Amino acid sequence: MTNYVNGSDLLVSIANKAVGHCTTHTTTFNTETKDVAVKPAASVQASSASLFKSKRVTGLSVQIKADGLGFYNEAETGIKDLLGKWKLGQSVQVKCFERENDENPYVSGNFIITSLENTAPAGEDATYSVTLDNDGEVTVDPTKLDLLATPAA
Repeated sequence: MTNYVNGSDLLVSIANKAVGHCTTHTTTFNTETKDVAVKPAASVQASSASLFKSKRVTGLSVQIKADGLGFYNEAETGIKDLLGKWKLGQSVQVKCFERENDENPYVSGNFIITSLENTAPAGEDATYSVTLDNDGEVTVDPTKLDLLATPAA
């Protein structure tokens, strides 16, 4: 099949190193809202329209989750590197980008490691999961995501 985006071509890096042996990553763009209810004008007859509320955006946030396989000789960001960064309790620079295009990320900013999980079942592959929440403003530039452009026929 053609024209489908291959998930292996979209990568995430933490502190300028790609997440190593990554099996999946998810980027979630969240919008916080507040209900706004306004009384109809005194000159207007009350109607069902006055029962409907409007929404106002009060905040935006980005959460990135990544899962990977443990690897003894990890050269990229793996569980050992992530644990060291988590222990510092500081923001890390995160980028989402297309393979071979890390200088033009479609998402970038500072993030906090809010969750880090290491799973090691007997006789199975060891895995890890990391959750990162934005720490301040995030740059989101969908024009840097060339895979969403319509491919030439």
